[in-house]
Amino acid sequence: MDEIWGWSAAAIGRAVGAGEVSAREVIEGCLARIDEVDPAINAVTIRFGEALAEADRVDDRVRAGEPVGPLAGVPFTVKENIDVAGYATTHGVPHFRDAVAGRDAPPVRRLREAGAVPLGHSNMPDLALAGNTTISRLFGETRNPWGAIRSPGGTSGGDGAAVASGMAAIGLGNDSGGSVRLPAMFCGVAALKPSYGAVAQDHRVAGADPSLASQLFPVDGPIARTVEDLGIAFGVLAGTDPADPRAVARAPRPPLPRRVALCIDPAGIGVDPRIRTELEKAAAVLADAGYEVEEAQPPRLADALTAYGTLITTEFGLRWPSIRRLLTEESAQHMELSMAQRPPADIEAYLAATATRFGVMREWDAFAQRYPLVLGPVYTERPFDVDPFDHSQGLRAMLGMRLCTATTCVGVPAVAVPTGVVEGQPLGVQLIGPRYREDVCLAAAREVEARLPIPTPPPISRVGA
Repeated sequence: MDEIWGWSAAAIGRAVGAGEVSAREVIEGCLARIDEVDPAINAVTIRFGEALAEADRVDDRVRAGEPVGPLAGVPFTVKENIDVAGYATTHGVPHFRDAVAGRDAPPVRRLREAGAVPLGHSNMPDLALAGNTTISRLFGETRNPWGAIRSPGGTSGGDGAAVASGMAAIGLGNDSGGSVRLPAMFCGVAALKPSYGAVAQDHRVAGADPSLASQLFPVDGPIARTVEDLGIAFGVLAGTDPADPRAVARAPRPPLPRRVALCIDPAGIGVDPRIRTELEKAAAVLADAGYEVEEAQPPRLADALTAYGTLITTEFGLRWPSIRRLLTEESAQHMELSMAQRPPADIEAYLAATATRFGVMREWDAFAQRYPLVLGPVYTERPFDVDPFDHSQGLRAMLGMRLCTATTCVGVPAVAVPTGVVEGQPLGVQLIGPRYREDVCLAAAREVEARLPIPTPPPISRVGA
């Protein structure tokens, strides 16, 4: 890809750091790309007015011979629920349209310190409460740049669409059950869901700290067009920070056996044959690369889903009347379906769910001793546009994300990587590792990416048709 907006984050960082291209040229190229394609895609909700000035500061450091970070001049978008100083963190709803952040969230600050330049906020569903769509009350619908379906996935769909279409090299999103991995699959790019505590973050809403489920499950992570870019971004993002008492220090990790559990149909409740084919392709790639691949199911998937659902719906159920008033009908339908499937629990059942989660985590860690990697579906369905008012479709979509949900519940890392394009729609898989072993996931994902490349960015002509 000769156009500067199509370069990888790694290529941009190297070229800007070496003085071969200026950060200003990169940012101007991506801003022009936004002008060109975002009217059809609607991924960027607001542009940050300081982007060119920040790029100039990067260039000044390069000219002065000062050290610049590995992401020098790299443009990135920031999901609407992550703070950027001086801009409203709207969460996609009018209620927070004036909630201007006083400081950058830790991941934004770290990316900036590494030389990256934030371009703008990216769209998300209202309060991140829609499964595989990205439609917000404030900013409307984001469209998939491939055009085969409307949805770019959710809830970090704005970042997925922006990265896939060349508006930014990295999207900073978050994942609380597939929310960076699903857009990666739908948009034909890659994404990293870090381990719980691996990346410092700050998810206070209007200054209020989150409750337990919102402390345990959402993790900030990058979306990018290459696995190499994910690794560079994670290297910048990982580590402790005073803003987040959960964050752990990075430490050297020993090599692990190259054994993979191939989980084609999580919990044995069905998988689309096209998804099965992609998993079998990825398994063959890993076997050729020297991995030992065996079919196996991770432990207690049903228990993980039950614990996750109980914690989420109980906490949301306590405040549902006030929350519902902030939402579109589409977003409300998604959460009401979740509560219908897993009704809010009493305190005894809620506490039992916390114990179940802990037991599943223990057994998952034991399973990882035998299988340090799990290869499984991001989504057991071929991507489709869900009618939020059709509960059978909504349930089908929720179950399709069940391996994403389970891995979020136990707090382990996962990398989503594309594997092919079928009937104009990208498909992909995810590689799941032991806690704090993002390196293991990334290494295996690089093997898949190298042998099963797909074209990105895609043509944009069909979007909006």
